[in-house]
Amino acid sequence: MSGSGKRALVTGGSAGLGLAFVRLLAAKEYDVLSLDRDKPAGVEDAREAAIRHIGCDLSDRAQLDQALGELVAAGPFDLVVLNAGINATGRFENIDLSSHLNVLRVNAEAPMIIAARTLEAGALKPGGAIGFISSLSHFTGYPGAASYAASKDALAVFAASMRKVAMARGVTVTVAFPGPLRTAHAAQHAPKGADASKRMDPSKAAELILGDLAAGRKSSIPGRANRAVALAGRLTPKPLTALMRRLIYERL
Repeated sequence: MSGSGKRALVTGGSAGLGLAFVRLLAAKEYDVLSLDRDKPAGVEDAREAAIRHIGCDLSDRAQLDQALGELVAAGPFDLVVLNAGINATGRFENIDLSSHLNVLRVNAEAPMIIAARTLEAGALKPGGAIGFISSLSHFTGYPGAASYAASKDALAVFAASMRKVAMARGVTVTVAFPGPLRTAHAAQHAPKGADASKRMDPSKAAELILGDLAAGRKSSIPGRANRAVALAGRLTPKPLTALMRRLIYERL
Protein backbone atom coordinates (compact mmCIF):
# COMPACT_ATOMS: atom_id res chain seq x y z
CA MET A 1 0.00 0.00 0.00
CA SER A 2 1.06 3.57 -0.62
CA GLY A 3 1.44 6.01 2.25
CA SER A 4 -1.96 7.57 1.52
CA GLY A 5 -3.85 4.26 1.41
CA LYS A 6 -5.86 5.53 -1.56
CA ARG A 7 -6.66 3.20 -4.45
CA ALA A 8 -7.53 3.87 -8.08
CA LEU A 9 -8.54 1.71 -11.03
CA VAL A 10 -7.74 2.93 -14.55
CA THR A 11 -8.76 1.06 -17.70
CA GLY A 12 -6.60 1.47 -20.77
CA GLY A 13 -3.66 2.55 -18.65
CA SER A 14 -0.87 1.37 -20.93
CA ALA A 15 -0.56 4.47 -23.14
CA GLY A 16 -2.00 7.85 -24.06
CA LEU A 17 -4.54 9.46 -21.75
CA GLY A 18 -4.79 6.29 -19.65
CA LEU A 19 -1.05 6.29 -18.96
CA ALA A 20 -1.28 9.98 -18.05
CA PHE A 21 -3.98 9.12 -15.49
CA VAL A 22 -1.88 6.26 -14.09
CA ARG A 23 1.24 8.40 -13.67
CA LEU A 24 -0.60 11.38 -12.22
CA LEU A 25 -2.45 9.24 -9.68
CA ALA A 26 0.78 7.46 -8.71
CA ALA A 27 2.35 10.87 -8.15
CA LYS A 28 -0.57 11.68 -5.87
CA GLU A 29 0.28 8.54 -3.83
CA TYR A 30 -2.55 6.34 -5.02
CA ASP A 31 -2.10 2.60 -5.37
CA VAL A 32 -3.05 2.30 -9.04
CA LEU A 33 -4.45 -0.76 -10.80
CA SER A 34 -4.24 -0.60 -14.60
CA LEU A 35 -6.53 -2.87 -16.61
CA ASP A 36 -5.31 -3.21 -20.19
CA ARG A 37 -3.79 -5.67 -22.64
CA ASP A 38 -0.31 -4.23 -22.03
CA LYS A 39 1.52 -2.91 -18.99
CA PRO A 40 1.80 0.89 -18.54
CA ALA A 41 4.70 1.99 -20.75
CA GLY A 42 7.94 3.36 -19.32
CA VAL A 43 6.95 3.16 -15.66
CA GLU A 44 10.28 3.27 -13.83
CA ASP A 45 10.07 6.03 -11.23
CA ALA A 46 10.24 4.83 -7.61
CA ARG A 47 7.00 6.62 -6.74
CA GLU A 48 5.30 4.54 -9.45
CA ALA A 49 6.19 1.26 -7.75
CA ALA A 50 2.60 1.00 -6.43
CA ILE A 51 1.27 0.58 -9.99
CA ARG A 52 -0.17 -2.88 -10.60
CA HIS A 53 -1.32 -4.32 -13.92
CA ILE A 54 -4.00 -6.85 -14.83
CA GLY A 55 -3.76 -8.02 -18.42
CA CYS A 56 -7.11 -8.09 -20.20
CA ASP A 57 -8.30 -7.59 -23.76
CA LEU A 58 -11.47 -5.59 -23.16
CA SER A 59 -12.87 -6.60 -26.54
CA ASP A 60 -13.00 -10.19 -25.25
CA ARG A 61 -15.98 -10.62 -22.92
CA ALA A 62 -14.63 -13.91 -21.52
CA GLN A 63 -11.38 -12.22 -20.47
CA LEU A 64 -13.28 -9.33 -18.90
CA ASP A 65 -15.57 -11.65 -16.95
CA GLN A 66 -12.52 -13.51 -15.67
CA ALA A 67 -10.81 -10.27 -14.60
CA LEU A 68 -13.83 -8.92 -12.70
CA GLY A 69 -13.24 -11.04 -9.63
CA GLU A 70 -9.64 -9.84 -9.38
CA LEU A 71 -10.77 -6.23 -9.84
CA VAL A 72 -13.31 -6.47 -7.04
CA ALA A 73 -10.78 -8.15 -4.74
CA ALA A 74 -8.29 -5.32 -5.38
CA GLY A 75 -10.76 -2.73 -4.03
CA PRO A 76 -12.37 -0.91 -2.52
CA PHE A 77 -11.35 1.96 -4.76
CA ASP A 78 -11.49 5.69 -4.08
CA LEU A 79 -11.48 6.36 -7.81
CA VAL A 80 -12.37 4.41 -10.95
CA VAL A 81 -11.46 5.94 -14.33
CA LEU A 82 -13.07 4.09 -17.23
CA ASN A 83 -10.80 5.39 -19.95
CA ALA A 84 -10.04 2.55 -22.39
CA GLY A 85 -11.04 3.32 -25.96
CA ILE A 86 -10.28 2.31 -29.54
CA ASN A 87 -11.36 3.66 -32.91
CA ALA A 88 -12.15 2.54 -36.44
CA THR A 89 -11.99 5.23 -39.14
CA GLY A 90 -12.97 5.39 -42.79
CA ARG A 91 -16.13 4.71 -44.76
CA PHE A 92 -18.53 2.83 -42.52
CA GLU A 93 -19.30 0.20 -45.15
CA ASN A 94 -15.60 -0.44 -45.79
CA ILE A 95 -14.77 -1.18 -42.14
CA ASP A 96 -15.13 -4.88 -41.31
CA LEU A 97 -17.84 -5.89 -38.87
CA SER A 98 -15.40 -7.21 -36.26
CA SER A 99 -13.76 -3.77 -36.00
CA HIS A 100 -17.12 -2.09 -35.40
CA LEU A 101 -18.01 -4.68 -32.76
CA ASN A 102 -14.65 -4.33 -31.00
CA VAL A 103 -15.12 -0.55 -30.78
CA LEU A 104 -18.52 -1.03 -29.16
CA ARG A 105 -17.21 -3.70 -26.77
CA VAL A 106 -14.16 -1.74 -25.58
CA ASN A 107 -15.69 1.75 -25.53
CA ALA A 108 -19.19 1.00 -24.24
CA GLU A 109 -19.85 -2.56 -23.06
CA ALA A 110 -16.68 -3.01 -20.95
CA PRO A 111 -16.97 0.23 -18.94
CA MET A 112 -20.68 -0.38 -18.36
CA ILE A 113 -19.97 -3.86 -17.00
CA ILE A 114 -17.06 -2.72 -14.82
CA ALA A 115 -19.01 0.20 -13.38
CA ALA A 116 -22.05 -1.93 -12.61
CA ARG A 117 -20.02 -4.74 -11.09
CA THR A 118 -17.81 -2.58 -8.89
CA LEU A 119 -20.83 -0.71 -7.54
CA GLU A 120 -22.82 -3.90 -6.98
CA ALA A 121 -19.91 -5.57 -5.17
CA GLY A 122 -19.18 -2.58 -2.94
CA ALA A 123 -15.76 -2.15 -4.55
CA LEU A 124 -16.09 1.66 -4.46
CA LYS A 125 -15.65 3.50 -1.19
CA PRO A 126 -18.36 5.90 0.00
CA GLY A 127 -17.09 9.32 -1.04
CA GLY A 128 -15.42 7.77 -4.08
CA ALA A 129 -15.86 8.71 -7.73
CA ILE A 130 -16.32 7.09 -11.12
CA GLY A 131 -15.05 8.86 -14.22
CA PHE A 132 -16.39 7.82 -17.64
CA ILE A 133 -14.20 9.03 -20.50
CA SER A 134 -16.52 9.85 -23.39
CA SER A 135 -15.50 12.17 -26.23
CA LEU A 136 -15.99 15.68 -27.55
CA SER A 137 -17.70 13.95 -30.49
CA HIS A 138 -20.72 13.67 -28.14
CA PHE A 139 -21.53 17.28 -29.07
CA THR A 140 -21.22 16.93 -32.84
CA GLY A 141 -21.37 14.45 -35.67
CA TYR A 142 -18.19 12.50 -36.35
CA PRO A 143 -18.23 11.51 -40.05
CA GLY A 144 -15.62 8.83 -40.66
CA ALA A 145 -15.83 7.34 -37.16
CA ALA A 146 -19.50 6.53 -36.68
CA SER A 147 -19.12 3.47 -34.45
CA TYR A 148 -16.66 5.35 -32.22
CA ALA A 149 -19.07 8.27 -31.86
CA ALA A 150 -21.96 5.89 -31.17
CA SER A 151 -20.01 4.06 -28.46
CA LYS A 152 -18.96 7.27 -26.72
CA ASP A 153 -22.52 8.63 -26.86
CA ALA A 154 -23.80 5.38 -25.34
CA LEU A 155 -21.25 5.69 -22.53
CA ALA A 156 -22.31 9.26 -21.72
CA VAL A 157 -26.00 8.30 -21.61
CA PHE A 158 -25.28 5.24 -19.45
CA ALA A 159 -23.25 7.32 -17.00
CA ALA A 160 -26.06 9.84 -16.64
CA SER A 161 -28.61 7.07 -16.09
CA MET A 162 -26.62 5.45 -13.27
CA ARG A 163 -25.80 8.68 -11.43
CA LYS A 164 -28.63 8.35 -8.90
CA VAL A 165 -27.77 4.71 -8.23
CA ALA A 166 -24.17 5.67 -7.55
CA MET A 167 -25.14 8.62 -5.37
CA ALA A 168 -27.23 6.30 -3.20
CA ARG A 169 -23.95 4.53 -2.43
CA GLY A 170 -22.10 7.78 -1.77
CA VAL A 171 -20.28 7.70 -5.12
CA THR A 172 -20.17 10.58 -7.62
CA VAL A 173 -20.23 10.12 -11.40
CA THR A 174 -18.39 12.41 -13.80
CA VAL A 175 -18.45 12.15 -17.60
CA ALA A 176 -15.40 13.61 -19.35
CA PHE A 177 -15.45 14.81 -22.97
CA PRO A 178 -11.83 15.28 -24.06
CA GLY A 179 -11.07 16.54 -27.55
CA PRO A 180 -8.19 15.50 -29.81
CA LEU A 181 -5.10 14.50 -27.84
CA ARG A 182 -1.41 14.34 -28.71
CA THR A 183 -1.22 10.55 -28.61
CA ALA A 184 -0.11 7.75 -30.93
CA HIS A 185 -3.71 6.51 -31.06
CA ALA A 186 -4.99 9.89 -32.24
CA ALA A 187 -2.24 10.13 -34.85
CA GLN A 188 -3.11 6.66 -36.16
CA HIS A 189 -6.71 7.67 -36.88
CA ALA A 190 -6.17 11.27 -37.98
CA PRO A 191 -6.03 12.31 -41.67
CA LYS A 192 -2.56 12.51 -43.18
CA GLY A 193 -0.92 15.87 -42.58
CA ALA A 194 -3.05 16.73 -39.54
CA ASP A 195 -1.27 19.14 -37.21
CA ALA A 196 -0.57 17.25 -33.98
CA SER A 197 0.57 20.44 -32.22
CA LYS A 198 -3.06 21.59 -32.06
CA ARG A 199 -4.03 18.59 -29.95
CA MET A 200 -4.01 18.75 -26.15
CA ASP A 201 -1.22 17.12 -24.19
CA PRO A 202 -2.71 14.03 -22.48
CA SER A 203 -1.06 14.92 -19.14
CA LYS A 204 -2.84 18.28 -19.14
CA ALA A 205 -6.16 16.67 -20.04
CA ALA A 206 -5.74 14.09 -17.29
CA GLU A 207 -4.96 16.78 -14.72
CA LEU A 208 -8.05 18.81 -15.63
CA ILE A 209 -10.34 15.78 -15.69
CA LEU A 210 -9.09 14.50 -12.33
CA GLY A 211 -9.73 17.95 -10.87
CA ASP A 212 -13.35 17.76 -12.00
CA LEU A 213 -13.68 14.23 -10.61
CA ALA A 214 -12.32 15.38 -7.26
CA ALA A 215 -14.85 18.23 -7.25
CA GLY A 216 -17.71 15.83 -7.99
CA ARG A 217 -18.74 17.66 -11.17
CA LYS A 218 -21.20 15.92 -13.47
CA SER A 219 -19.19 16.69 -16.60
CA SER A 220 -15.67 17.66 -17.58
CA ILE A 221 -14.67 19.31 -20.87
CA PRO A 222 -10.94 19.95 -20.54
CA GLY A 223 -9.70 23.13 -22.20
CA ARG A 224 -11.30 26.34 -23.44
CA ALA A 225 -11.11 25.35 -27.12
CA ASN A 226 -12.94 22.10 -26.41
CA ARG A 227 -15.62 23.91 -24.42
CA ALA A 228 -16.08 26.28 -27.39
CA VAL A 229 -16.53 23.31 -29.74
CA ALA A 230 -19.06 21.73 -27.36
CA LEU A 231 -21.03 24.99 -27.26
CA ALA A 232 -20.95 25.27 -31.05
CA GLY A 233 -22.20 21.70 -31.28
CA ARG A 234 -25.18 22.55 -29.10
CA LEU A 235 -26.03 25.81 -30.89
CA THR A 236 -25.14 25.03 -34.53
CA PRO A 237 -24.91 21.24 -34.92
CA LYS A 238 -25.32 21.07 -38.71
CA PRO A 239 -22.53 23.53 -39.66
CA LEU A 240 -20.16 21.93 -37.15
CA THR A 241 -20.86 18.43 -38.47
CA ALA A 242 -20.30 19.71 -42.02
CA LEU A 243 -16.96 21.13 -40.88
CA MET A 244 -16.03 17.82 -39.26
CA ARG A 245 -16.88 16.07 -42.53
CA ARG A 246 -14.49 18.34 -44.47
CA LEU A 247 -11.71 18.12 -41.87
CA ILE A 248 -11.87 14.38 -41.25
CA TYR A 249 -14.08 12.25 -43.48
CA GLU A 250 -13.15 13.76 -46.86
CA ARG A 251 -9.45 13.75 -45.95
CA LEU A 252 -9.55 10.16 -44.75
